[in-house]
Amino acid sequence: MTVAWLKCVGDAWCELNNLNLSHSHFNNLEGVYIIWHGGQNPATVYVGQGNIRDRLSEHRGNANIQAFGSLGLFVTWAEIPVASRGGVEKFLAESLRPKVGTVHPLALPIPVNLPW
Repeated sequence: MTVAWLKCVGDAWCELNNLNLSHSHFNNLEGVYIIWHGGQNPATVYVGQGNIRDRLSEHRGNANIQAFGSLGLFVTWAEIPVASRGGVEKFLAESLRPKVGTVHPLALPIPVNLPW
């Protein structure tokens, strides 16, 4: 499955903690998302799914995710139909091995293109 990973204005990766989640873009937006940190050795911090606005709002207050904040936290997301979300999240988690969040759906992985 080919998905369209979103970026912020200027074709730049969005900063999790500075993203304007009240923007109308996020109204009823559901799908999957990837949070990662920058620095010399960038790595995936978290992979998830659901209502993008709600989930990213929660992660702004999650100490385990924010522990990587000094390295810069970035996020991208893609709209995915509900029937495919579990499989896409499973694929992303197996491929990217996030540092936080070890529980992922009991679904068959659905391969998607990675954002980078």
